[in-house]
Amino acid sequence: PRLFGADFLPLKRGIFQDLLEKHPDVFQRDSLKAALGVHTRSTRYLQCVAAGKQRHDLQGVAVEDVAPEHVYAAIVELFRRRQSRTQDDLRPQFRTQLMAAYEASGLSRDAYMSCVARTQPNDAQIGAVLEEALELSEQKLARQEALQKAFESSGKSLEAFAAMYGLKPRDVKAALARKPRVSAMVASAS
Repeated sequence: PRLFGADFLPLKRGIFQDLLEKHPDVFQRDSLKAALGVHTRSTRYLQCVAAGKQRHDLQGVAVEDVAPEHVYAAIVELFRRRQSRTQDDLRPQFRTQLMAAYEASGLSRDAYMSCVARTQPNDAQIGAVLEEALELSEQKLARQEALQKAFESSGKSLEAFAAMYGLKPRDVKAALARKPRVSAMVASAS
């Protein structure tokens, strides 16, 4: 019940087989396939996948991460659904979601592009927004890396360093806390 309740959770791959094996007398193969199809194409389900929540088994236990290409596909589908119902330009929010998904993936730009290319047909509008998102993300990561290097070479305390550049100490602390991830992504992007 936790998997299908008020807060949806991504289902583990193979949940169809698990349900058939656990309840052979309850579910008919075709009916279960249709029901899971409706469930996994629902907006609420796509939202939990797009958020990058972990996949769960029948007991509600997190068992695996959602693959980056599945997160990407869910974000794209949600964008298309929302954009078709409004005259507003939803590309800025879409770009922000794509940036977050890319950064959360931990993949290099090439690996991410290769990964997501398998999930969607070539769409010029989506591709352009994805390129913008990746570029903005890489610029953000480069700024964070530069800030970290400047702090390390300054020899100053966090507060003195932040004051020297007119930054808030909490922002500098947050950027420094991301150091291992930023360094790894910047290195893999080059």
